[in-house]
Amino acid sequence: MPRTSTKVKGKDAAAEIEELRAEIRRHEELYYVYDNPEISDAEYDALMARLQQLEGEYPLLATRDSPTQRVGGRPTEKFEQYVHRRPMLSLDNSYNIEDLRAFDERCRKLADGRAFEYVAELKIDGLSISLHYEDGLLTRGVTRGDGRVGEDVTQNVRTIRSVPLKLKQSHAARELEVRGEAYLSRREFERINAEREEAEEPRFANPRNAAAGTIRQHDPQIVASRRLDLFAYDALAGDRKAFDSHWHALDWLAAAGFKVSERALCPTIGEVVNFCNEMESRRDALEYEIDGVVVKVNSTALQEEFGATTKSPRWAIAYKYPARQGTTRVQEIIVQVGRTGALTPVAILEPVQLAGTTVSRSTLHNEDEIKRLGLRIGDWVLIEKSGEIIPKILKVVESRRTGAEKRYRFPSKCPVCGGVVSRPEGEVVARCEAADCPAQLKGRLLHFASRRAMRIEGLGDALADQLVAGGLVRDVADLYELTRESVAELERKAEKSASNLIEQIEASRRRDLPHLVYGLGLRHVGERTAAILARAFRSLERLGAATVGELDAVPEIGLTVAESVHDWFADSGNRELCERLRAAGVRTELEAGALGEADEKFAGKLFVLTGRLESMTREEAGALIEARGGRVTSSVSKKTDYVVAGEEAGSKLDKARSLGVKVLGEEEFRAMLGL
Repeated sequence: MPRTSTKVKGKDAAAEIEELRAEIRRHEELYYVYDNPEISDAEYDALMARLQQLEGEYPLLATRDSPTQRVGGRPTEKFEQYVHRRPMLSLDNSYNIEDLRAFDERCRKLADGRAFEYVAELKIDGLSISLHYEDGLLTRGVTRGDGRVGEDVTQNVRTIRSVPLKLKQSHAARELEVRGEAYLSRREFERINAEREEAEEPRFANPRNAAAGTIRQHDPQIVASRRLDLFAYDALAGDRKAFDSHWHALDWLAAAGFKVSERALCPTIGEVVNFCNEMESRRDALEYEIDGVVVKVNSTALQEEFGATTKSPRWAIAYKYPARQGTTRVQEIIVQVGRTGALTPVAILEPVQLAGTTVSRSTLHNEDEIKRLGLRIGDWVLIEKSGEIIPKILKVVESRRTGAEKRYRFPSKCPVCGGVVSRPEGEVVARCEAADCPAQLKGRLLHFASRRAMRIEGLGDALADQLVAGGLVRDVADLYELTRESVAELERKAEKSASNLIEQIEASRRRDLPHLVYGLGLRHVGERTAAILARAFRSLERLGAATVGELDAVPEIGLTVAESVHDWFADSGNRELCERLRAAGVRTELEAGALGEADEKFAGKLFVLTGRLESMTREEAGALIEARGGRVTSSVSKKTDYVVAGEEAGSKLDKARSLGVKVLGEEEFRAMLGL
């Protein structure tokens, strides 16, 4: 029952609001800092909804440090500049152990016989951020910029859940500055890129670039949807260090509610080297990208005494790990046409071994990227592959040109149908304008039938080609008019395989609304966005009738997605398609209880997936776990509840057994899911 605004009720509301804020802050810290949640996402959402309701009813009780204020701002037109009180200097780099030992010799010379220790901590591959607190409350977030002047991105910083809006730990100084590294986890990076790929937008090259681009977005809703994270690494009071040692500062930051990366207190440079080597061996198992280790003299007094050059402190150095790079030659550039007509150039490379895999292709994203690189067919190029990230062409090795290389001309006509290619002003993607382009139709069919959409097994490349070429399918709704006889008549289609396909199509009618919304292939609408829209509007009809304002008001959607969705449903052909799907018996309404209620077997549990699963991809398994209230992480620890082990499971399985973590085989996991 809604509370009234009486004095007594107001006092009750104030007490409940404070209890809710404290409870939500505790759960945010458990989830985002310690990776150890105690409640499901649905339960967390219920707490937040209740707090939002009370703050709406009692606006005088709203405060700027409330968890509801993380994403409250509207898009900005520009960022104000801010001069750092103490410059954010870059670090000198070292690339081998000899460089580290030379750094140690310089420090010992400056120390003049005095004993000291080092702190070694991970070098997170992200971007530096300065956070300002007054009386324990976050007041400002600033980018590093050129080290002297940064940009005020406070609205965006507030969306980072691992950044406390209110410090848990007090300090003698009224004003504190906390410096940290904002980054994207591997999982979030791949999720964002998968959604961009689905929307036929260029992929981000690496997590660092994606994080840097995200923090400078003018719409905080977009920033929130990309789920940046942050590790804190320093604390200042005014223009001075806030503690007598760096190790003490890191301990305080952890107690104040920040995430702090793995670190070691090292009395000798030999122990620093050991830490560097150990972390390099574990590099690919981490949930985030690192490109080395930062080594700092621990004593703040010695840091101040050692001082800095104009660019770098003398008391710190970055030990950089070798990049996963190599050189190869571009044999050809081909252009692929996607379901929205987007033309994507792809470099065909002479096969080269890189980071344990054979690389023979690299996306070039768009015409501008080819021009930026100055790439020609036949060029030798430097490529890089980091962890699971797709290989990227870094630059052309012009010194190896022979004169036989050929300049590349981006096609003015569709390479599949010959249709006109256009590139709207302000966009980087060129598109085929032909509505009947077979490549686009094939792409839409394959997307609609994919496992993460309507899950029509057996509808692959070859069959899609036949259905399009034979005129049996002109849009996805035509799939539901296919018969066993019409499919069996296709070349090399046996009656049994035709029956199997029809059974799969029949089963897809029962797929839920989020999969249908995703399967329709709206621009900028990935799997997660489809689920958010389905949860918000509950039916395809209501989603189609929503205004841009109503769509934009949905958390994590934003104006770009809102306009894209509205424009898609404004098209009469698309509305007719939706009606035909509904008439064909495809589920166009969200079932009661879907997407919201956590399974008690999964709620709050931490899962790690390893090895190859036969019945689903690891990405699909992760989505099933999260839909039931569980969480998936990439590394095994004592906090892990279950490790799901498929074929060729590796070191994660060994670690799970050594820690006594419950291991599930694929059949046991499927039974737990109720499949």
